[in-house]
Amino acid sequence: MDVLALEAKSVNGADAEKKSSSRPKPKPPKKAKRIVYFEVEILDSKTKEKLLLLDKVEPTATVFDIKALFQKSYPKWYPARQSLRLDPKARCLRDEEILQTLPVGTTASFYFSDLGPQLTWGTVFLAECVGPLVIYLMFYFHLPFIYSPKYDFTSSKHWVVHLACMCHSFHYIKRILETLFVHRISHGTMPLRNIFKNCGYYWCTAAWMAYYINHPLYTTPYYGQQQVNTGLYIFLFCQVGNFSIHVALRNLKPPGSKIKKIPYPTKNPFTWMFWLVSCPNYTYEMGTWIGFTVMTQCVPVAFFTLVAFIQMTVWAKGKHCGYLKEFRDYPTLRSSILPFIL
Repeated sequence: MDVLALEAKSVNGADAEKKSSSRPKPKPPKKAKRIVYFEVEILDSKTKEKLLLLDKVEPTATVFDIKALFQKSYPKWYPARQSLRLDPKARCLRDEEILQTLPVGTTASFYFSDLGPQLTWGTVFLAECVGPLVIYLMFYFHLPFIYSPKYDFTSSKHWVVHLACMCHSFHYIKRILETLFVHRISHGTMPLRNIFKNCGYYWCTAAWMAYYINHPLYTTPYYGQQQVNTGLYIFLFCQVGNFSIHVALRNLKPPGSKIKKIPYPTKNPFTWMFWLVSCPNYTYEMGTWIGFTVMTQCVPVAFFTLVAFIQMTVWAKGKHCGYLKEFRDYPTLRSSILPFIL
């Protein structure tokens, strides 16, 4: 009996050893990854004087985060006013760039420049539109000190003058409403000093046009009512087209998204211009001013239209080239602003 008991014990012991050996060994706890912090020094780009030293900056920090930390020491220099570069002559770093992806070591040097007071793009657009609207109406109502005193607060006898005022006002009211409710304006800014140049151009050209169209000696278009109607139809058609493109571009990406997509035509026939040009909003805008020129037969309007066409062509070419670089499958049939031409 004792021998049998010993054998049973030995068998049970062997089974226990097999079971214990078959159990998976617990994995050792993972060692926490060691974070390598950065040391960031910010220097004045002109004097090379050290303005601030930031210790233990996380590698995932963005340029905007560094600007925010810099503002804590220098409150007057808010992020939009700051320009940070890796070299005084290098390009300005974008806010979304990440510290660890930049060509710097764990000790990084940034060169700071003050961009001056800034304005948001929304404010700039509103200033550019409100000015021409108000200035044109001042000439239309013949306010004092504009024309001869005998014409103060008088009204023109020509119907086209009143029609031109309605079209001009409609155009700029539309642009103001689009700025407020349609356009997804970026959080970018523009230096305050530039607004005088931008607004000066729009405001002065509006005054130049308004002076001649509303002048008491203004002569109506050579081909009469037929020419006025043709210009009006072109104007209205292009205004609807321009608005349709702006709505299509707004719907292209949700709010807050930075993902860029290729714009394509929608069910709205006015958006079918996307089959032929990259920037149909500029095409329709150009058509708007051509229609206004035909309707008023005014040299200042024609000059403004020509200058606007040149400027919008530059913008359209820039956007068209940007689309070609960013999207390999971008439609090759499209031109920049004029189908098959430009």
